Amino acid sequence: MVDLESEVPPLPPRYRFRDLLLGDQGWQNDDRVQVEFYMNENTFKERLKLFFIKNQRSSLRIRLFNFSLKLLSCLLYIIRVLLENPSQGNEWSHIFWVNRSLPLWGLQVSVALISLFETILLGYLSYKGNIWEQILRIPFILEIINAVPFIISIFWPSLRNLFVPVFLNCWLAKHALENMINDLHRAIQRTQSAMFNQVLILISTLLCLIFTCICGIQHLERIGKKLNLFDSLYFCIVTFSTVGFGDVTPETWSSKLFVVAMICVALVVLPIQFEQLAYLWMERQKSGGNYSRHRAQTEKHVVLCVSSLKIDLLMDFLNEFYAHPRLQDYYVVILCPTEMDVQVRRVLQIPMWSQRVIYLQGSALKDQDLLRAKMDDAEACFILSSRCEVDRTSSDHQTILRAWAVKDFAPNCPLYVQILKPENKFHIKFADHVVCEEEFKYAMLALNCICPATSTLITLLVHTSRGQEGQQSPEQWQKMYGRCSGNEVYHIVLEESTFFAEYEGKSFTYASFHAHKKFGVCLIGVRREDNKNILLNPGPRYIMNATDICFYINITKEENSAFKNQDQQKKSNVSRSFYHGPSRLPVHSIIASMGTVAIDLQDTSCRSTSGPTLSLPTEGSREIRRPSIAPVLEVADTSSIQTCDLLSDQSEDETTPDEEVSSNLEYAKGYPPYSPYIGSSPTFCHLLHEKVPFCCLRLDKSCQHNYYEDAKAYGFKNKLIIVAAETAGNGLYNFIVPLRAYYRPKKELNPIVLLLDNPPDMHFLDAICWFPMVYYMVGSIDNLDDLLRCGVTFAANMVVVDKESTMSAEEDYMADAKTIVNVQTLFRLFSSLSIITELTHPANMRFMQFRAKDCYSLALSKLEKKEREKGSNLAFMFRLPFAAGRVFSISMLDTLLYQSFVKDYMISITRLLLGLDTTPGSGFLCSMKITEDDLWIRTYARLYQKLCSSTGDVPIGIYRTESQKLTTSESQISISVEEWEDTKDSKEQGHHRSNHRNSTSSDQSDHPLLRRKSMQWARRLSRKGPKHSGKTAEKITQQRLNLYRRSERQELAELVNNRMKHLGLSTAGYDEMNDHQSTLSYILINPSPDTRLELNDVVYLIRPDPLAYLPNSEPSRKNSICNTTGQDSREETQL
Repeated sequence: MVDLESEVPPLPPRYRFRDLLLGDQGWQNDDRVQVEFYMNENTFKERLKLFFIKNQRSSLRIRLFNFSLKLLSCLLYIIRVLLENPSQGNEWSHIFWVNRSLPLWGLQVSVALISLFETILLGYLSYKGNIWEQILRIPFILEIINAVPFIISIFWPSLRNLFVPVFLNCWLAKHALENMINDLHRAIQRTQSAMFNQVLILISTLLCLIFTCICGIQHLERIGKKLNLFDSLYFCIVTFSTVGFGDVTPETWSSKLFVVAMICVALVVLPIQFEQLAYLWMERQKSGGNYSRHRAQTEKHVVLCVSSLKIDLLMDFLNEFYAHPRLQDYYVVILCPTEMDVQVRRVLQIPMWSQRVIYLQGSALKDQDLLRAKMDDAEACFILSSRCEVDRTSSDHQTILRAWAVKDFAPNCPLYVQILKPENKFHIKFADHVVCEEEFKYAMLALNCICPATSTLITLLVHTSRGQEGQQSPEQWQKMYGRCSGNEVYHIVLEESTFFAEYEGKSFTYASFHAHKKFGVCLIGVRREDNKNILLNPGPRYIMNATDICFYINITKEENSAFKNQDQQKKSNVSRSFYHGPSRLPVHSIIASMGTVAIDLQDTSCRSTSGPTLSLPTEGSREIRRPSIAPVLEVADTSSIQTCDLLSDQSEDETTPDEEVSSNLEYAKGYPPYSPYIGSSPTFCHLLHEKVPFCCLRLDKSCQHNYYEDAKAYGFKNKLIIVAAETAGNGLYNFIVPLRAYYRPKKELNPIVLLLDNPPDMHFLDAICWFPMVYYMVGSIDNLDDLLRCGVTFAANMVVVDKESTMSAEEDYMADAKTIVNVQTLFRLFSSLSIITELTHPANMRFMQFRAKDCYSLALSKLEKKEREKGSNLAFMFRLPFAAGRVFSISMLDTLLYQSFVKDYMISITRLLLGLDTTPGSGFLCSMKITEDDLWIRTYARLYQKLCSSTGDVPIGIYRTESQKLTTSESQISISVEEWEDTKDSKEQGHHRSNHRNSTSSDQSDHPLLRRKSMQWARRLSRKGPKHSGKTAEKITQQRLNLYRRSERQELAELVNNRMKHLGLSTAGYDEMNDHQSTLSYILINPSPDTRLELNDVVYLIRPDPLAYLPNSEPSRKNSICNTTGQDSREETQL
């Protein structure tokens, strides 16, 4: 070992490690040559070029020195002029010779030598082979003119007093200033705006022109008027400003020629500078400039990042953002990569927005543009996706990159992100608030099938309104609906609240009922101080703490409310009562004025539950004692709470023999074993013990497991829910989950049929094959055969989802054209079908269930225009399809993201209401219907008490349906015009007490104003002709019209029946004459306590979590599929 080491010499230090890596064994014979790179930079010329030109900092110092030198030469010229005594005479020698003192000459010679040396050196360093290019440059020529004469005077003393136009150095100073600014930008790595550079160049050009003119005229007038510098300045200003007083004028022809030359130069140079400045100004207007750093540090602002800015999106954001009083001083900076739209530009010029909204054209992916928007100082950043794009996945990818870029540039800036597809949501989990459009859309569509008009309920809750809409309308339902639409969700700490402070230590249901009874507010949820989870209606066992945050529904927040005792308002309440009839809204509930609400305190004394206030008037035919309502206990009593044990089977004995077959098919309760995307919240659902084969999911195709080929053959007990969509996106999974949630009664589960234009992929089928009674079919709503096969004739609801391929159109509002026409066809063919439609643009809701000659719809259109003129954010709310929950636009939920800036809990509450999130102990949204057996309760307050004391449910609103058509057909009306005139007053008085809104279904309306005008017109006609002939003609016309209507309906019915027979389907389920078009429906959110209940009212409830009452529920909820089976408690509340 020692011998081997002695034989092998050590490797040279330079190559040792490298040769070991390369395995080079022949290092002794290595003939490698060491190469030194960039040797040309070691030459003297390259070193000088690196110092004077290439190096930014040293070059900047040289430019600054050169600029100072030129200014010094101009200053020396002014000193020479001031020190010189004007000589007498008009000899031309005064033009060529001047008096220059020896010290001044020495300074000027020194400056000239340095300047000439620097010019020659820079010319040598920048020489590129063409000597004439360097010599004929204007700066070089000016330098030679100003420096060479002084250098010659050194060797020729007689030329020391020779006139040299040193004032021309001002142009060299301007050139040095431009170069200096360029080097400054390179040195500090920060580019100033081109506008600043151009303005600086323009100012320096103008100063050089004036200075040259001043010095030239003063020197040329040495043989004339002997003008001094001030007189020359005065003349130049007067001349260039085109004033021309004429008191100072040049006398010599040389000075006059010089003035002409300078004016020509100014006419050529200045317009070019102004043109460039104007161009940059226009470009600056397009790009938006910058948001100043001083304003960002002194004022608060938020940034809105969008791909393309449309006027509807802008107005929705501004109206909702500035609806909150504390945001009035905020600035909104819009960062958009596209040029400003004409409509957007017109809106932003309105003084209300021009002072608070700043538009910047730029990209969120560029740090320079984020710096322009001062993103690091912003209070929040809203990033919105472009939903009108054909490729929505690509739009989400752009949103994700914008969110990453903003988070990288400004880590502390809160992010509010809107995403379209749920599978992309996990990429932006770091954002403070995220709204996934498809999640919310499908969840709302699903709940619309169970709780009618859930989409309208959520939309009204997330819009800011003061409840003033519709208050000038003669229609009673519009007043109530518009008034209750002003309710929103607010929060307050219990110990700081006047509403809830007295309920500390009491149960949640006790606090909710008594707060509604006393103040008219609806307590819906709480959150512990040490817990981030919000609990909706945690139930009667939840005890309120002083530090709890209470969430309640009211017209306004408590901070904007003033409290008055009821006995102080008795007289005013009597004189200000606007509501009459059984469904009146009293004044004691809420009175809004200038943003402050006066709430009258009710009598808090205990009332007997069997007293006269709770009993119905005695009737002679009925002497049965009516049931009483138990009081709501301060602390929950387990024996008095009717808990809904959904994991135990308490109703198996109630099954009838007909249901024994269906009861054999048991469902399990558990968590779905497969989710189609990352980030979906696990929900306890009804599931099958074994997944269904994919072939059995196809509704219209038989397989080896079943032989059914249409929906009728399956023999479903409940009506279908059909979803018409283009593709089976992952968001469609959120439509199925709420309809199969564990708290839905098993007997009431509706079969779900997905009518898809394109076949679904295997991942989606893997997710839905565990749910019971879920099928799909490839087809389109354009095809009547596909609709009949999927069971549209006996469907409870038809959900039409807006197709992604039609969301983009040349004309924006035409994106919904195909959907609207298809839904109108369904509306005409299947009038009894409840159709729920999603549209891209809310403005297109007026075309849903369109009737060209419906006077009532025309009156609602005029009301919408009036509300829009008043600045309402909910001008479309009175459209009958929207009020009834049959149509909605996902863009209406954009305000949910905007409200989260002020109410950071709104997204969480909305997700809990829609069932997108499930928190242990938090309740869920459901509904109950008021039947004839429930009318003994009479008022909403008594219903509130009954629910809180029995099941612990908290009601939050009412969905009311009223008749819109006369109960008697117009063909049976035989009242004359004169009789109508006699009974007009009595009918108008009775009209206010009627609960039915009457109108014809096509071209005649019972709107009071329109009907009065039509009857007056008929009266005039009756006076002109014979009475009996007029009646006969009117009757014949009405009969013809009814015949026309019947023939159109029969024609449509015959078409449907023929197609069903052709397909081999039974026609028993098709009811062509059942018409639900004669009703109107609307929502009353948090109505007043003494609002009368009406038959068929649907009450929205927040029901406590049934699993919260089960001691051993936690282990069972952790299983993916629960093996224990059981039946559900009934959905309706037994009153």
